[in-house]
Amino acid sequence: MILSILTMSLIIMMISMLVMLMASMLSKKTLVDREKSSPFECGFDPKSSSRLPFSLRFFLITIIFLIFDVEIALILPIIYIIKFSNLFMWTTTSIIFIMILLIGLYHEWNQGMLNWSK
Repeated sequence: MILSILTMSLIIMMISMLVMLMASMLSKKTLVDREKSSPFECGFDPKSSSRLPFSLRFFLITIIFLIFDVEIALILPIIYIIKFSNLFMWTTTSIIFIMILLIGLYHEWNQGMLNWSK
């Protein structure tokens, strides 16, 4: 029994290594062409660099949105679970969760992350 499990594990590991090796070999580009890696502007030479610096503000606003979006997704089941739980425990848990959200919002506001322009 143990020998068959060991043999099966070894076969699975060998197959997965083979698939990873084949994917690695097939996905490599052999030639890097200057024309193909440059931005296309109707056949003319590019006027400026296509690699413009990305504003960190956009990234931070996106992260804040994702955090609060996930937190709202966690708040929604709280409404449904009120039927199945103790009212005191539900209230305590809800208040603690909302206080954590408000403290996070206050911290982001205090740090100036919510000010779009300075």
